[in-house]
Amino acid sequence: MNTVAYWINHLELLPHPEGGFFKETYRAAETTGNLPERFEGERNFSTAIYFLLRSQDRSVFHRIKSDELWHFYQGSALLITVLTDQGLTIHKLGSNPEQGELLQVLIPANCWFGAHVEKQNSFALCGCTVSPGFEFQDFEMADRDELLKKYPGSEKEIIQLTRDI
Repeated sequence: MNTVAYWINHLELLPHPEGGFFKETYRAAETTGNLPERFEGERNFSTAIYFLLRSQDRSVFHRIKSDELWHFYQGSALLITVLTDQGLTIHKLGSNPEQGELLQVLIPANCWFGAHVEKQNSFALCGCTVSPGFEFQDFEMADRDELLKKYPGSEKEIIQLTRDI
């Protein structure tokens, strides 16, 4: 298996604001016209990125206005934690279905979610496809205190996947 440094260099990944590393690999040339009110302006039909997290990284809780489909490529399983009005769900993205891992995980629009690598001294190389396409203006990082108030009972996960500001 290739190393973290190999993938970061080979795929030309850059640091991502939420944690980990990324590179946009696709942005549809076509744009949307008639979108729900939550969007301002047009969006590309779809976008895709490579996304790599090392075991010392975490993707902190954030949400976007579009659905996001995660794809597993290589490394250790990634635990994706999602907070909705129905409560907390943890998805295991990986390549071992007999261990409850999924090759793809869908995160619905406007859900708070974050992720971390399950095993120490490892990494997860994934892809994320967003439709309508991702724009940073549709991206919101979570506030720890607000999440703690809204989701009592999920304190451990919220503290783990937010920044102490």
